[in-house]
Amino acid sequence: MPHKKLTSGYTTGTCAQAATKAAMQMLFSGVETEQVQVELPGGGRHTLNVVEQKILYMDKGGRIPVSASCAVKKNSGDDPDITDGVLVYSTVERSGHKGVKLKGGEGVGKVTKPGLDQPVGEAAINRVPRQMILKEVEEICEENEYAGGICVTISIPGGRELAQKTFNPRLGVEGGLSILGTSGIVEPMSEQALLDTIRVDIRVKLAEGRDYLVIAPGNYGQEFLKHEYGISEDEIVKCSNYIGQTIDMAAELGCKGLVLAGHIGKLIKVSGGIMNTHSKWADCRMELLAAAVLRAGISGERAHTLLDCVTTDEALDRLPEEERQRVMSCIMERIEKYLGYRAPEEMEIGAIVYSNRYGILGKTEQADKLMNTCVRKSENQ
Repeated sequence: MPHKKLTSGYTTGTCAQAATKAAMQMLFSGVETEQVQVELPGGGRHTLNVVEQKILYMDKGGRIPVSASCAVKKNSGDDPDITDGVLVYSTVERSGHKGVKLKGGEGVGKVTKPGLDQPVGEAAINRVPRQMILKEVEEICEENEYAGGICVTISIPGGRELAQKTFNPRLGVEGGLSILGTSGIVEPMSEQALLDTIRVDIRVKLAEGRDYLVIAPGNYGQEFLKHEYGISEDEIVKCSNYIGQTIDMAAELGCKGLVLAGHIGKLIKVSGGIMNTHSKWADCRMELLAAAVLRAGISGERAHTLLDCVTTDEALDRLPEEERQRVMSCIMERIEKYLGYRAPEEMEIGAIVYSNRYGILGKTEQADKLMNTCVRKSENQ
């Protein structure tokens, strides 16, 4: 029986982008906006409804708007997202400073620990949503030949309470939710639907003659592969958290070999034999890193300092380069071991691990050979 097709939704980043664009239009036109169309970073243009419009004027005659605000209601589609239905507000106002200043208001968290997407003290508005928001502001300022300053405040009423039900407090984001998203779209997280999609993707690539596959958990892995190896998104199988099941399906469908490329924060778990990397199943990143430090012959004191780190990037920062290389060598040996356990003997398998700060951190023995094979076959398509 076919599975019902699940509906996609929009990220908090898309909502903030759309609300900002609508508020900016109202700031310069003095007219309330009910719908706005935005271009998403993942491609495509989408129209969203705007609510809670408000315009404030500099004078009682209502001639010069000084600020405008509105909201977009978050729609997560069929994804069981805790932020579904929240109102994401953007308030924009003319200011005396130059350029655009972006702030987090009520219900938007603040970064309190190093190693996250934004520096300590900044609002938890991630890099891609920031780019989306600033792009809308700059384009409308240019259209209206406005050279003054703009202050943008993103807020989510009730976000502080909702954030207590997320990983934010544990990760070092306090006081509210994060403004997230890399593609602008929330993909439904039905496990079976995702696995079916991965299976179809593998089957299509094999039918195209790609009997060696490149696998990445998500968008960041795809960006890394594009930048480092020139591999486009449509040549990559996105496996989400389902590394083990993706290997199983690839073997079942006749794949000759695959190379897994991913961020240390995901693939460190594979070094412990964990093949579903979702945090609800396992979040032992620091414990595995600490174990690798001990295995590399480094002091227990050094290993202990990693246990309180929030992210793997922060943990790597605490290791001098020579120690980091020794630790990564141990991690790659373990990753190779567990991938070898999972893959059938006749299928070649390898892995490449990277971080945002240090680039490629390690490769298994077969990784370069497999990647060269994948790139060569891609060029011949």
